[in-house]
Amino acid sequence: MGNVPLGCLPDNSPIGIPMQSETAVHHVGDAVIVKIPELALDGVDPTHLYPDADTAIAREIGRGFGPGSVESQTGLLRKSIHSWLVRTPDRVILIDTATGNDKERPAMPILHRLDEPFLDRLKAVQVDPEDVDVVLFTHLHVDHVGWNTRKVGDRWVPTFPNARYVFSAREHAYLAALSAGDGSDAAIRTEAGLGRMVKTPLAGVYEDSVRPVVDAGLARPIMVDGAEVEEGFSFLPSPGHSIDHACIRFASRGESALFWGDVLHHPMQAVRPDWNSVYCEFPEAAQASRRWALNHAAETGALVFTTHFAESSAGRVTRDGDWFTWDFA
Repeated sequence: MGNVPLGCLPDNSPIGIPMQSETAVHHVGDAVIVKIPELALDGVDPTHLYPDADTAIAREIGRGFGPGSVESQTGLLRKSIHSWLVRTPDRVILIDTATGNDKERPAMPILHRLDEPFLDRLKAVQVDPEDVDVVLFTHLHVDHVGWNTRKVGDRWVPTFPNARYVFSAREHAYLAALSAGDGSDAAIRTEAGLGRMVKTPLAGVYEDSVRPVVDAGLARPIMVDGAEVEEGFSFLPSPGHSIDHACIRFASRGESALFWGDVLHHPMQAVRPDWNSVYCEFPEAAQASRRWALNHAAETGALVFTTHFAESSAGRVTRDGDWFTWDFA
């Protein structure tokens, strides 16, 4: 298992990725995994991202990271929004779909009415939208479902028309209930049993990025219980950031990958797993899931693929007593 520049792949590479690209390629068993970037987020104030963080402590922790993750002069963080493309010998899989273009997000100006060449970046690794067989979701937040759909005239239509869109049934029911505004979301929260809630998902995301794929008959809602839902892929419960957040495990030929989603937003949280992001909906559950995710990654040795870390966005976790260390691949 490891990563190599695409130019180092043999000429008979079966995945069809152009040899001239500089994108890092990761190998896990029979799969090849590539990051598809959407946005680079620089200049992020750590005390905004982590409201419970002390400025001096955040600055001290930040000194332990390179300039690709923390700006050395200012202590501001570098983050990323991207998807992961997984190619096996017989399938093309996307994990999370970033933010999407043309979406009305006035409450989050940095994501409002984007015009990003995401599909061109996908095409650069020789994948057209029609080639995608499966789309898997760690959760259904704004920056994980946006490329589910694209705007055609005044309609939102599925971007990946031949794909199964696989996501948590509870997560979907919760967003649908909030969209309906009929109060049924309270019962779903009670059933989830995650304790205190401090925020709800961004309004409008369900309507333009989730419901259209459901209406098109492409959705496959599942239980997040650790069972295999697609060949090699299991959804592991890690709720708290969202109501039914999942880390997605991929296993192949004795090797494993773990797609973390948003249990951690920046490697700084490996040092301070008690710090929740400003986007975490159920704070106590989010802390518990973060510690579980760090432990699981350290114990299994899985190659971890993050959604918001900058640099390579992939790496490994090691544990020394009560302390965790993140190392980029």
